[in-house]
Amino acid sequence: LTLEKGKTMHLLRAIGFFHVNMLLLGTIIGSGIFVSPKGVLKYSSLNIPVSLSIWAGCGLMAIMIALSLTELATTFPVSAASYYFLKRSLGPSAAFLSLWIKVFSHCLGLGTQTLLIASYLIQPFYPGCPPPELPIKCLALATLWSFGFLNARRMKAVAWLQSISTVIKMSVLCLISLTGIVLLVIGKKENVSRFENALDAELPSASQVVEAIIQGCFAYRGSLILANIAGDIKNPTKVIPKSVISCLSIIVVFYVLVNVSYLVVLTPKEITTSDSVAITWVNRAYPSMKWVISLGIPFSSLSSTACIILSASRIFYSASQEGQMPLIFSMLNDHHSPIVAVTQVVVLSTISIISSNLTSLIKYIGLINIFNEVLCMIALLKLRYQKPALPRPYKVCLPFIFGTLALSSFLILTPLIQSPNIENIYQVIFLFSGLLVYWLQAYLYQHSDNFKTITCYLQLLFNVSPSDKQDKDILAE
Repeated sequence: LTLEKGKTMHLLRAIGFFHVNMLLLGTIIGSGIFVSPKGVLKYSSLNIPVSLSIWAGCGLMAIMIALSLTELATTFPVSAASYYFLKRSLGPSAAFLSLWIKVFSHCLGLGTQTLLIASYLIQPFYPGCPPPELPIKCLALATLWSFGFLNARRMKAVAWLQSISTVIKMSVLCLISLTGIVLLVIGKKENVSRFENALDAELPSASQVVEAIIQGCFAYRGSLILANIAGDIKNPTKVIPKSVISCLSIIVVFYVLVNVSYLVVLTPKEITTSDSVAITWVNRAYPSMKWVISLGIPFSSLSSTACIILSASRIFYSASQEGQMPLIFSMLNDHHSPIVAVTQVVVLSTISIISSNLTSLIKYIGLINIFNEVLCMIALLKLRYQKPALPRPYKVCLPFIFGTLALSSFLILTPLIQSPNIENIYQVIFLFSGLLVYWLQAYLYQHSDNFKTITCYLQLLFNVSPSDKQDKDILAE
């Protein structure tokens, strides 16, 4: 790819307020609301009030975290704003640890998302029995690579696809929510009976509550996408805060209503034994619409895959510009897309699809994301103290920062204290192996000239050119 003299390569700020809202709504309303109800109810000991409270509490926690990261994204409106900010606040080691967490979180999330979509699409062809694992994985891989190709082409195409998909998702959630409200108002005995003595149900232990919260937080995990794609958003200092507050408030209300509707139509045991809660709900509530909803749910979730790839590739892009990843990841093609970063995300996600235990994947994703949020809150407080005069277009309330720190610490420490197991050791090893990888790659990068040769070959293969550094974008704004 050759450039005319005087021209530069950089990410285009091509996403306006409407598409930002559609991206945020569509990314959050993904596989989580169709998978997490099973885990939340299971770890709530089938206690309905506790389960619904956890859904509302997870929503409030997501709002606090998103607003805290909004301060970072508006202060430093660049790709992967939280990573960029951590490097300047806590140093390169903490930033690389955050990068390590985010890369695996996004790739595991992509594996979960595509496996769920594939299982929903194939399930109608195997009524009354679970579908084979091989066709599910093959369809998941085909979905993943298709949207990787779309991300390598045009950003606008991803935004429009997400807008159409979001309308479908909101329609499905409206149908489920309104059905539950109508059935409650009608007051049929079989629909209302399970709510009558709900307060007498067994209370879960503290460690079970933590597990339920982690499952619930998975359904809100897309709320951080705006901090990762801030470099693609028009006028990010005004658009991001408005979108976060409005979209997340709508989603919390919908999620609670959808879970009420699940419980109106299905018993708690039916929910916890179902691999596809929404499909089971449709079979009971609208048997004649089984095929429509069965296909509508996965098709509406397809675009979330494109957005997760978009978000993850921007993390690679930012880390490459900061010198903590190979330079090739920050090079752009003629569509202004970091195609090598997109390819790397797709390859890592392909590996994660090998493991198809969705509940376990959600658990690991939730825990490592919580640790990353703690790092961001500590960095935010440090920068507030060290640079109080730094221009901040949006400034989050301090109680939100301290509240996020307290809740995150509770979620991390409670399982370690109450019910420690071998999985906790694996999680700690995974987290701090990121530091070992950081020191190893820093040493190799300084003492090997082979990286330059490999970069040249890859640059020719993918037809990409170096991009402007993000600091220039901030100074320009």
